[in-house]
Amino acid sequence: MSWRSRSPEETRALARAMAGALHEVAAEEGWVVSLIGPLGAGKTEFAKGVAEGLGLPAREVTSPTFAIANEWSLPEGGRLVHADFYRLDSARDLEAAGLSDWLEVGTSLLVEWGDRFSEALPGDRLEVELSRDAGDAEARALSARSGGPRSQAALERWSQACS
Repeated sequence: MSWRSRSPEETRALARAMAGALHEVAAEEGWVVSLIGPLGAGKTEFAKGVAEGLGLPAREVTSPTFAIANEWSLPEGGRLVHADFYRLDSARDLEAAGLSDWLEVGTSLLVEWGDRFSEALPGDRLEVELSRDAGDAEARALSARSGGPRSQAALERWSQACS
Protein backbone atom coordinates (compact mmCIF):
# COMPACT_ATOMS: atom_id res chain seq x y z
CA MET A 1 0.00 0.00 0.00
CA SER A 2 1.20 3.52 -0.59
CA TRP A 3 0.10 7.06 0.12
CA ARG A 4 1.30 10.58 -0.54
CA SER A 5 1.32 13.16 2.22
CA ARG A 6 1.46 16.83 1.30
CA SER A 7 2.18 18.10 4.82
CA PRO A 8 3.19 17.09 8.35
CA GLU A 9 -0.49 17.27 9.30
CA GLU A 10 -1.38 14.74 6.58
CA THR A 11 1.47 12.48 7.71
CA ARG A 12 0.11 12.56 11.27
CA ALA A 13 -3.42 11.85 9.99
CA LEU A 14 -2.18 8.76 8.12
CA ALA A 15 -0.40 7.62 11.29
CA ARG A 16 -3.53 8.16 13.42
CA ALA A 17 -5.46 5.97 11.00
CA MET A 18 -2.77 3.29 11.18
CA ALA A 19 -2.80 3.34 14.98
CA GLY A 20 -6.58 2.90 14.93
CA ALA A 21 -6.32 -0.06 12.57
CA LEU A 22 -3.62 -1.72 14.67
CA HIS A 23 -5.59 -1.10 17.84
CA GLU A 24 -8.64 -2.83 16.32
CA VAL A 25 -6.60 -5.86 15.25
CA ALA A 26 -3.99 -6.32 17.95
CA ALA A 27 -4.54 -4.06 20.97
CA GLU A 28 -4.37 -6.84 23.56
CA GLU A 29 -1.45 -8.72 22.01
CA GLY A 30 0.51 -5.61 21.05
CA TRP A 31 2.11 -4.84 17.74
CA VAL A 32 5.35 -3.75 16.08
CA VAL A 33 5.81 -1.09 13.41
CA SER A 34 9.20 -0.47 11.84
CA LEU A 35 9.67 3.04 10.42
CA ILE A 36 12.21 3.21 7.63
CA GLY A 37 13.60 6.23 5.84
CA PRO A 38 16.48 8.69 5.73
CA LEU A 39 17.06 11.52 8.18
CA GLY A 40 14.30 14.10 7.83
CA ALA A 41 11.86 11.73 6.10
CA GLY A 42 9.18 12.25 8.75
CA LYS A 43 9.56 9.21 11.02
CA THR A 44 9.13 11.22 14.23
CA GLU A 45 6.23 13.18 12.76
CA PHE A 46 4.61 9.85 11.94
CA ALA A 47 5.25 8.72 15.52
CA LYS A 48 3.44 11.82 16.79
CA GLY A 49 0.39 10.79 14.76
CA VAL A 50 0.54 7.25 16.14
CA ALA A 51 0.61 8.65 19.67
CA GLU A 52 -2.41 10.84 18.89
CA GLY A 53 -4.23 7.84 17.47
CA LEU A 54 -3.64 6.00 20.75
CA GLY A 55 -4.91 8.89 22.88
CA LEU A 56 -1.60 10.54 23.78
CA PRO A 57 -0.66 14.17 23.14
CA ALA A 58 1.66 14.57 20.15
CA ARG A 59 3.65 17.23 22.00
CA GLU A 60 5.04 14.50 24.29
CA VAL A 61 6.65 12.68 21.37
CA THR A 62 10.21 13.58 20.49
CA SER A 63 12.85 11.63 18.65
CA PRO A 64 14.33 9.02 21.02
CA THR A 65 17.67 9.06 19.17
CA PHE A 66 19.75 9.76 22.29
CA ALA A 67 17.42 8.17 24.85
CA ILE A 68 17.02 5.05 22.62
CA ALA A 69 13.40 4.64 23.76
CA ASN A 70 10.51 6.58 25.29
CA GLU A 71 7.54 4.86 26.88
CA TRP A 72 3.98 5.86 27.77
CA SER A 73 1.06 4.09 29.43
CA LEU A 74 -1.93 4.15 27.11
CA PRO A 75 -5.31 5.49 28.30
CA GLU A 76 -7.04 2.20 27.43
CA GLY A 77 -4.31 0.00 28.91
CA GLY A 78 -1.06 -1.33 27.58
CA ARG A 79 1.86 0.85 26.64
CA LEU A 80 3.52 2.51 23.69
CA VAL A 81 7.28 2.26 23.28
CA HIS A 82 8.87 4.57 20.72
CA ALA A 83 12.40 3.34 20.05
CA ASP A 84 15.18 4.46 17.76
CA PHE A 85 17.84 2.02 16.53
CA TYR A 86 19.95 4.70 14.80
CA ARG A 87 22.70 4.92 17.45
CA LEU A 88 22.85 1.20 18.25
CA ASP A 89 25.81 -0.72 16.89
CA SER A 90 24.90 -4.35 17.52
CA ALA A 91 22.16 -6.75 18.50
CA ARG A 92 23.84 -6.89 21.93
CA ASP A 93 23.21 -3.12 22.29
CA LEU A 94 19.62 -3.74 21.32
CA GLU A 95 19.12 -6.31 24.06
CA ALA A 96 20.85 -4.06 26.61
CA ALA A 97 18.48 -1.24 25.61
CA GLY A 98 15.47 -3.41 26.46
CA LEU A 99 14.19 -5.13 23.33
CA SER A 100 12.85 -8.19 25.15
CA ASP A 101 10.82 -5.89 27.44
CA TRP A 102 9.52 -3.94 24.44
CA LEU A 103 8.18 -7.15 22.88
CA GLU A 104 6.03 -8.10 25.87
CA VAL A 105 2.35 -8.85 25.29
CA GLY A 106 0.29 -5.65 25.37
CA THR A 107 3.14 -3.41 24.21
CA SER A 108 2.82 -1.38 21.04
CA LEU A 109 6.35 -0.90 19.68
CA LEU A 110 7.13 1.80 17.15
CA VAL A 111 10.75 1.65 15.95
CA GLU A 112 12.56 4.33 13.97
CA TRP A 113 15.39 2.89 11.88
CA GLY A 114 13.91 -0.59 12.40
CA ASP A 115 15.64 -1.79 9.25
CA ARG A 116 19.02 -1.59 11.04
CA PHE A 117 18.14 -4.72 13.09
CA SER A 118 15.09 -6.07 11.29
CA GLU A 119 16.08 -9.66 12.10
CA ALA A 120 15.60 -8.88 15.82
CA LEU A 121 11.98 -7.79 15.30
CA PRO A 122 9.03 -10.17 14.99
CA GLY A 123 8.18 -11.18 11.43
CA ASP A 124 4.52 -10.24 11.88
CA ARG A 125 5.04 -6.48 11.83
CA LEU A 126 4.21 -3.51 9.67
CA GLU A 127 7.04 -1.77 7.88
CA VAL A 128 6.33 1.82 6.89
CA GLU A 129 8.83 3.50 4.61
CA LEU A 130 8.84 7.28 4.36
CA SER A 131 10.68 9.27 1.75
CA ARG A 132 10.97 12.93 0.88
CA ASP A 133 9.67 14.43 -2.33
CA ALA A 134 12.51 16.20 -4.16
CA GLY A 135 10.14 18.80 -5.60
CA ASP A 136 8.22 19.67 -2.42
CA ALA A 137 9.90 20.06 0.97
CA GLU A 138 6.68 19.24 2.86
CA ALA A 139 5.57 16.23 0.79
CA ARG A 140 6.31 12.63 1.70
CA ALA A 141 5.69 9.29 0.06
CA LEU A 142 4.69 6.49 2.42
CA SER A 143 4.59 2.81 1.59
CA ALA A 144 3.63 -0.01 3.92
CA ARG A 145 4.01 -3.76 3.86
CA SER A 146 3.03 -6.46 6.29
CA GLY A 147 4.98 -9.47 7.48
CA GLY A 148 2.24 -11.72 8.79
CA PRO A 149 -1.48 -12.26 9.30
CA ARG A 150 -2.12 -9.72 12.08
CA SER A 151 -0.13 -6.99 10.38
CA GLN A 152 -1.83 -7.84 7.06
CA ALA A 153 -5.26 -7.46 8.67
CA ALA A 154 -4.18 -4.12 10.15
CA LEU A 155 -2.77 -2.98 6.78
CA GLU A 156 -6.09 -3.78 5.09
CA ARG A 157 -8.05 -1.85 7.74
CA TRP A 158 -5.62 1.05 7.49
CA SER A 159 -6.01 1.13 3.73
CA GLN A 160 -9.82 1.14 4.04
CA ALA A 161 -9.68 3.95 6.62
CA CYS A 162 -7.59 6.10 4.26
CA SER A 163 -9.61 5.58 1.09
